[in-house]
Amino acid sequence: MLRVGNCSGFYGDRLAAMREMLTDGELDVLTGDYLAELTMLILGRDRAKDPATGYAKTFLVQLRECLELALERGVRIVANAGGVNPPALVAAIRELGTPARVALVRGDDLTARAGALDLGTPLGAHAYLGAFGIARALTGGADVVVTGRVTDAALTVGPAIAHFDWGHDDLDALAGATVAGHVIECGAQATGGNYAFFTEIDDPLRPGFPIAELRPDGSSVITKHPGTGGAVTVGTVTAQLVYEIDDARYAGPDVTTRLDTVSLRQAGPDRVEITGVRGEAPPPDLKVSCTTVGGYRNELTVVLTGLDVEAKAALFRRQFEAAPGTAPAEVTWSLARLDTADAATQQQASALLSVVARDPDEKVAGRAFSKAAVELALSSYPGFFSTTPPAGAQPYGVFTAGFVPQSVPRHEVVHDDGRVEPIDPPALTRPLEPLTGGPGIPLGAGPTRRAPLGTLAGARSGDKGGNANIGLWVRSDSAYPWLASLITEQTIRELLPETAALPVRITRLPGIRAVNVVVEGLLGAGVAYHARFDPQAKGLGEWLRSRHVEIPVTLLPDREEL
Repeated sequence: MLRVGNCSGFYGDRLAAMREMLTDGELDVLTGDYLAELTMLILGRDRAKDPATGYAKTFLVQLRECLELALERGVRIVANAGGVNPPALVAAIRELGTPARVALVRGDDLTARAGALDLGTPLGAHAYLGAFGIARALTGGADVVVTGRVTDAALTVGPAIAHFDWGHDDLDALAGATVAGHVIECGAQATGGNYAFFTEIDDPLRPGFPIAELRPDGSSVITKHPGTGGAVTVGTVTAQLVYEIDDARYAGPDVTTRLDTVSLRQAGPDRVEITGVRGEAPPPDLKVSCTTVGGYRNELTVVLTGLDVEAKAALFRRQFEAAPGTAPAEVTWSLARLDTADAATQQQASALLSVVARDPDEKVAGRAFSKAAVELALSSYPGFFSTTPPAGAQPYGVFTAGFVPQSVPRHEVVHDDGRVEPIDPPALTRPLEPLTGGPGIPLGAGPTRRAPLGTLAGARSGDKGGNANIGLWVRSDSAYPWLASLITEQTIRELLPETAALPVRITRLPGIRAVNVVVEGLLGAGVAYHARFDPQAKGLGEWLRSRHVEIPVTLLPDREEL
């Protein structure tokens, strides 16, 4: 068995988690995931200002406190905290003065070759590398492995490859470890954090971070250190399993994992067993994260209180658009009718009107935008005020996904002694074909009652570039036919009206009683573009759960109350 823990799900996660994971129980490997599409843009801009930066500085803070402890306990550390400048992080770790052997996995950075690879001229172009470089770094003796952009699951799969001596053709084992890695990659989201049924968690105050106990065949048990907060249940694991996925084929550089083969079982308190996962040969191409500064963005939200909300909003909009110099390349207006009639508090009597401007020129999106807002302060609708004072424009990012053949990145390991070892791409690949998991399940007739979807269904949602995903699941076999038949493209468009004109894809995963929904283009050009109120679609699933649908009376938990 190999025990792989996680201490970070994003750049900014709980700083104390590394020490907690090292002191609260036994581990063999400790991983940290610090990268996301937005983070790559932030780190790219950091490096553009200062060539010595571009990595996750919080990881270095954690190592300064915990690296000697990890060495004492024999725990090896694997993290993608190198960001867009992994060599600089390796140099900084060596300056800590510990005897740790540090290896670098490199080759993801394709920025200098972006034009020749038809990737345009992005600020950064980084390929998602696989796990075999991490594995070779560990078998080469590294105590700390630093990577740039690798797949999130690779942080777990790499140590498993090294420990169990898997090869490229051990597809089922690689797929099983990929599922385990996907479950623990986002930290406490696997142990009760951000969980739809959070009121059922006995100790939600400070969830412990997750651990995957991996076996030689790729099966695993997801758990956490004894005595830590949160919970590990089939529900918490399912919630993370359906987070930010596309369809039943979960593509990676080393293996395409069949999510429709996953089996989950509660194997004891805070222990969930994952078995049965099948793998297929990986696709011939690697995904490339391309980030670009798209221009400048500014936003203002004004409050409309009391009567005549629509008329007040129309007046302010006409005045703002008529102001000299306020003609940004793109302007978006949104009115949130949060007000109620005869409200007992001023907040309950108020609606919010937001205007977002984007323009290539910082002055147009900045000074001219703010000047127009300020000058209207005493000449607009009654009760005028804004939630924050007008401010300067900020650069915004655009994310696009590119693809290159697996052989394009120069995937290499730089061992602690300076030796460079190339990592060969997989010899066998298979073109990726979408797998939606079959049609809906016909549901027999019977009495129904209208109630929130979340009465029975959990959800977790997130971003995949410009797309949003919503993973829905139920906790009983009897409820799954209802969920599978309910969730269709038409239903999603009715329940979430802003999806009406967008492509919607549905994947059914009966093995884990789940349905995955992908809404294409909902997030515009990605999270850094801020296309909507919830730019990462984190709350989209909870909105869907709050919508009322027809539920068979036989499935309702408290029929008298409902």
